[in-house]
Amino acid sequence: MLRNFSFAALFAVLAPVTQATEFTWSSTTDPQTMDPHAVNSAPVLGFLNNVYEGLVRRGPDMAIEPALATSWEAIGEGAGWRFNLRRDVTFHDGAEFTAQDVLFSYERAASDAADTSSWFAPVSEVILVDDFTVDFMTTAPNPIFPDSIANWMIMDSDWAVANDATRPDKERGNHATLHANGTGAFAITSREPGLRTVLEPHAGWWGAATHNITRAEFTPIQNPATAIAALLSGEVDFINPVPVQDVARLQQDANIRVIQGIEARVIMLGFPHEAEALKYSAETPDANPFTDPRVRRAVAHAINVPAILQTTMRGNAEAVNQLVSPAMRGYSDALAGQPPYDPDAARALLAEAGYPDGFSFGFKCPNDRYLNDEAVCQAITAMLSQVGMRATLDAMPVQTYWPELRADNYDMYLLGWSPGTFDAEHPIRFLAATPNAEKRLGSWNFGGYSNARVDELLPMIQSEIDEPARQAMLDEVAQILQRDTAYVPLYVQPLVWGTRAHIDLVQRPDNFFILRWVSLN
Repeated sequence: MLRNFSFAALFAVLAPVTQATEFTWSSTTDPQTMDPHAVNSAPVLGFLNNVYEGLVRRGPDMAIEPALATSWEAIGEGAGWRFNLRRDVTFHDGAEFTAQDVLFSYERAASDAADTSSWFAPVSEVILVDDFTVDFMTTAPNPIFPDSIANWMIMDSDWAVANDATRPDKERGNHATLHANGTGAFAITSREPGLRTVLEPHAGWWGAATHNITRAEFTPIQNPATAIAALLSGEVDFINPVPVQDVARLQQDANIRVIQGIEARVIMLGFPHEAEALKYSAETPDANPFTDPRVRRAVAHAINVPAILQTTMRGNAEAVNQLVSPAMRGYSDALAGQPPYDPDAARALLAEAGYPDGFSFGFKCPNDRYLNDEAVCQAITAMLSQVGMRATLDAMPVQTYWPELRADNYDMYLLGWSPGTFDAEHPIRFLAATPNAEKRLGSWNFGGYSNARVDELLPMIQSEIDEPARQAMLDEVAQILQRDTAYVPLYVQPLVWGTRAHIDLVQRPDNFFILRWVSLN
């Protein structure tokens, strides 16, 4: 359940099917893979939600609704969930969907080779009751389990076996990297990575179509000016994102509609908590100042977040100081205050930590993942330099960026996080829990932040049914993360989409673009 979220910016018109037509759209990032279990990132999961389906899905209002399961209920005194599967569902190649595909997809998505394994950390066993009933047993009551698997997608077990794709391969790739065989409303008919991906409606889809698309083509366009030109000329029907500096110009064009909202994604800075030394420092090659919380607090005080929001983001974002926005379940209202911009306090903290003259370091940033990401990093670099923290900015495409972070090739980095469950537990599990491959925890905690009390509270938060008691634990974790300055949250990213005026669609706060809600009038 979302709290305090205004859906006034949610433009949702599910028009009846009219004349059939083609649809073209663009974004800055091409999905890294067509494998639904290989990369846990929004560009991949958002795109593949058009092709694959899970047991449950999110509707236009972000509420959980049936997909390949028609219903579900808690079993075993709350230590499990039973899913009743939809019958007469076929994959794109015509194969029948059964419980065996659910079990296979669980084993695949929960394997060490998958980037989605942490989603299934609470699962102790999966039981096939019959061909259309599956029980997921959990180690403890888990009230948010259905929400936590909203982006888990089911693959055809026979297709995966026949094509030697029983496990994801993030490094070399396999058949599932370039091809797909889901049950979703659209099937991929052509895939040219970095150039274009073509989709067509799945004639055997079990759902009722609310779109009128006969063919959809996606083309990644990294250059914002090129994307704007393509939208204005009609070469593409929809772009995401619209550069904030171009919003006013597009709003003056009667043929264009700009759709604005606030995303669930928090943009933050991360640090190398475990590293013994910085990778890119001339003055401190044998030390890591960022292990000292005073240095991390100095970073927070040195950054003028309101100025970034006013200039770089043109007033289209909201400041935040937690790993989730106020719209998310579990947000701590009592801890809502933003660290003040205070360069003098930053300098004092650096001196207290033993760095009165500051230090140099490397700052990694993507240049095609988040809205104005490189420009934001440039502004941060300039602000840090004013207090003696001399950052060398290294901005790069996201396909290069994630391997750099996983290889620990950074001293500080920019990260955006959108909780797939719309719950504060999600970033705790991925970003704040001590990394533990066996327990499938901390898989995006690149810097290795660790706090024993956070680790103790996490399973209690996951199993607590009483809302006030659960919120008290979430408040405690938020307070610990703020005290430690585990990350420096900056702002909630805005959503700015641009579309031709004759197109109706849905903008969800997770920034997923769903083709089956598109209607061309």
